[in-house]
Amino acid sequence: MIGSLRGTVESQEDGHCVIETAGGVGYLVQASSRTLASLPPAPAVVRILVETFVREDAITLYGFATAAERAWFRLLTTVQGVGPKVALAILSALSADELSFAIASGDRTALGRASGVGPKLAARLALELREKAGTLALPVTLADGIAAPNAAGPAGPLEDALSALMNLGYRRPEAQAALSRATARLGDETDVAALIPAALRELAR
Repeated sequence: MIGSLRGTVESQEDGHCVIETAGGVGYLVQASSRTLASLPPAPAVVRILVETFVREDAITLYGFATAAERAWFRLLTTVQGVGPKVALAILSALSADELSFAIASGDRTALGRASGVGPKLAARLALELREKAGTLALPVTLADGIAAPNAAGPAGPLEDALSALMNLGYRRPEAQAALSRATARLGDETDVAALIPAALRELAR
């Protein structure tokens, strides 16, 4: 299986690009609009992560600029009704951080922004991925698009909620204070899906 490709972008069209490797072989890679937008123009060398799908009639490569995006792609395709095409559409509409927050907060409207995701599928995504997304350790992305290991391991509900609030633009001290007040009201065993809305209500006061 191909895990990554290093080469130059030979061509780029809507939904895919061709990466030409040092051996002169050009690989057709399907990718989200976010990954495609991040690719440098030729002749710059690019390295992308790859997920390989093998079927009887085809071998298809899906490329990702970050390990977080590839992790979400893998998770999304475990949901019934979400194939690679829909998963890429979701990752085109939402960044990894935005998707994490949408799943944690049950934001079906945000999930429905993706092409091919109707109300029923958005509801299924929010329901089925809530627990899985809470244990998804999103790695830190390095400059070359390859991710470094997450030394701290999977984050707990408080860490996940804090990260989501900071991604929304809140400063760490105020987000921590709001989460502290929310936890005091809800209890220590509250999951991230309840913590985030409660903290947002605290911040709105």
